[in-house]
Amino acid sequence: MTKQVKQLDRVIIRFAGDSGDGMQLTGDRFTQETASFGNDLSTLPNFPAEIRAPQGTLPGVSSFQVHFADHDILTPGDAPDVLVAMNPAALKANLGDLKKGATIIVDSHDFTSRNLSKAGYAENPLENGTLDEYDLQAVDLTDMTVEAVKEFGLSRKDAGRAKNMFALGLLSWMYGRPTEPTTTFLERRFAKAPDIRDANVTAFKAGWNFGETTETFVVQYEIKPAPMMAGTYRNITGNLALAYGLVAGSTQSGLPLFLGSYPITPASDILHELSKHKRFGVTTFQAEDEIAGVGAALGAAFAGSLGVTTTSGPGIALKSETIGLAVMVELPLVVVDVQRGGPSTGLPTKTEQADLLQAMFGRNGEAPVPIVAPRSPADCFDAALEATRIAVTYRTPVMLLSDGYLANGSEPWKIPDVADLPVINPGFATAPNHISRKAELAAGDEPAEADEFWPYVRDTETLARPWAVPGTPGLEHRIGGLEKGDGHGNISYEPANHDLMVRTRAAKVERIADSIPPLEVDDPSAAGGNGARVLVLGWGSTYGPIGAAVRQVRDAGLSVAQAHLRHLNPFPKDLGDVLKRYDAVMVPEMNLGQLSLLLRAKYLVDVVGYNHVRGLPLRAAELAEAITQLVETTQENAR
Repeated sequence: MTKQVKQLDRVIIRFAGDSGDGMQLTGDRFTQETASFGNDLSTLPNFPAEIRAPQGTLPGVSSFQVHFADHDILTPGDAPDVLVAMNPAALKANLGDLKKGATIIVDSHDFTSRNLSKAGYAENPLENGTLDEYDLQAVDLTDMTVEAVKEFGLSRKDAGRAKNMFALGLLSWMYGRPTEPTTTFLERRFAKAPDIRDANVTAFKAGWNFGETTETFVVQYEIKPAPMMAGTYRNITGNLALAYGLVAGSTQSGLPLFLGSYPITPASDILHELSKHKRFGVTTFQAEDEIAGVGAALGAAFAGSLGVTTTSGPGIALKSETIGLAVMVELPLVVVDVQRGGPSTGLPTKTEQADLLQAMFGRNGEAPVPIVAPRSPADCFDAALEATRIAVTYRTPVMLLSDGYLANGSEPWKIPDVADLPVINPGFATAPNHISRKAELAAGDEPAEADEFWPYVRDTETLARPWAVPGTPGLEHRIGGLEKGDGHGNISYEPANHDLMVRTRAAKVERIADSIPPLEVDDPSAAGGNGARVLVLGWGSTYGPIGAAVRQVRDAGLSVAQAHLRHLNPFPKDLGDVLKRYDAVMVPEMNLGQLSLLLRAKYLVDVVGYNHVRGLPLRAAELAEAITQLVETTQENAR
């Protein structure tokens, strides 16, 4: 049978099922196939918050969304074009996100009265006409999988577990994905269990063959590879990119990396990954709690290592006292906060960017900390490298604000040339740096040589203090959380000294702005001398949704500018001037207006907030509507 091949420029697919149905593995394999084919892509894994919710219930639904295209894309997409639902709960949990006419592929085997009841269905939606507005394809994936793998002698339950591979094979056929990467993966993953290996490979191939031979699916779709800059690419998640960025920071600074961490969703994968890289001088310490993790990292920094600790918002709360200690002793420390929904335990598997004010102010006393935020999964590499540069150069703890969307999402990453990475010089102190009164007197008319080490003498450019590795002869010094005397570093309770040191530590953080490039503003209309009146300013993972929304607004014929902040403390030096160039500034955030608050306070600009805290990335289409309304209102007011 000859089947029609239809060209598409993009498609959004969501795999959904019970948390035991292997949807994350299925989505990940489809993503890897797509990456190897050369499409641009963006993914959104969505995990249940419960460790093991009751099977077949709405809280137990796990999904994985992948958006791929023959052109540059920025988000995992708002509404899936295809939903693969393994049970009634998966259908019900995701149906509301679909556009009319979307394709729904369901495993009809699991639509029993018991499973329908657990999902809250009074009637079978496959039979009562409620799905008539969609392209419904009800396929008994379970029975076909069991039949395909019966030769391997597995129990029906074990055989049925391979249905996710059958579904993957079917979708791989539908969208012309290469099959070799998945076949190789399965053969390696289950090499020690031949029956399981062969059953999964067979189920995968059976799904492909079903698509090829059945009359149910008469159209195959083709999405051509996307044009990309020359280079070597790989698909990468944010947590993996961040781990690689920390290793790169360690290598480029010549410092051994020490990670002190306590496992927490969604940051644990960084610990898992870094534990694999001992050959790069990485030491990982899984501490008994969050406080021990950051304490060990700060101790490693004191000893001359690149100290790193990873966590999420609840862990930052526990680490705050030690981060304040790092501010006081002025040592390099990278603190990674992979943000999640809060407060308290909140939504541990859902994304949010509501820790900005916690990062900015969540310590006692005047304890300013630089803040850096990546904008995409691949950008986590560069952000980690930048956080390392700042920490080492300026002798300060640095907050790196990722989030769950970036951590678990993935996109193509162009692997950088090591020769292009910045060199970070730790500049350890190696000799005394202060001339005592005694040495001056002894020298007489001759130039005196330094004979003392003062740990709080400042670099004139960066205001950083010397970093003296313990054990260096003659460089012994006092360390601790009590206020330091200017220069000599001994304990001081003098009011004037405390005021000086507080202001100096703040000035040191502000001095970082000297090494931050000017803010890049994307405003195509400015080329003709008539720039946009509205600026959309974001930070962190809102970059993709903002970029996609701005494209939609421009495609509709309206002018709008876009800029995105990587450095949140200090801000780029020209940010105030940029804000004043526009009649209106919109700030989309996955919080209730935290960056908006900081901008209003510092620049006295009445920014317009666009705020959602749904545990999901912002939707580009909804944001485009809000931007359009603001642009039109601003134009009307200017008349």
